[in-house]
Amino acid sequence: MGGPFGSAPVLAVTPVREPEISPFATPTRPLMVRRAVAALDAHGAHIRHRDLVGLVDFSKASREARFHLVDIAGGKLVSSHLVSHGSGSDPANSGWVQRFSNQYGSYASSNGAFLTGVAYRGKHGSSRRLIGLEDVNSAAMERGIVIHAANYVSDEMARTQGRIGRSQGCFAFSDNDIAAVLERLGEGRLLYAVK
Repeated sequence: MGGPFGSAPVLAVTPVREPEISPFATPTRPLMVRRAVAALDAHGAHIRHRDLVGLVDFSKASREARFHLVDIAGGKLVSSHLVSHGSGSDPANSGWVQRFSNQYGSYASSNGAFLTGVAYRGKHGSSRRLIGLEDVNSAAMERGIVIHAANYVSDEMARTQGRIGRSQGCFAFSDNDIAAVLERLGEGRLLYAVK
């Protein structure tokens, strides 16, 4: 009995389970996202908007899209972009971060948690101030560490030279990406840089 095709055994249907792997596993490592969420919790009094964070993976070469906008609330990667590191972090201009510094005049990148500040127009056009929230980046405002565009950050340069140019410690983006990054990573959000 069982219908026109004869009787068939009834199969138990196992409900589909979500994988145990973080939805942020590609292209960023889950540990980095967990660290960013911990920074959100640690600095919650300063961070008004917790839905979206900027995550910089300085363990990757500068030729790779290592800045990620992560939708924490929705559990997904929004976009990835090229971003510079400071010349003091890479004295040999290899395209790899060798060290961090919080010292004025070091021209190095700083790691840790930053609060995104006000947008302004400066010598690099549309930019956004950053406030360091930890001892490792507490001098960000005094050092003028900001988000801005630079002509030394481009897909073509990454492809042809195997690296992009270096900043003086700022998070510099391509002219094509800066508007989207500044809009999405608005004032009162977390930028978290780690290696």
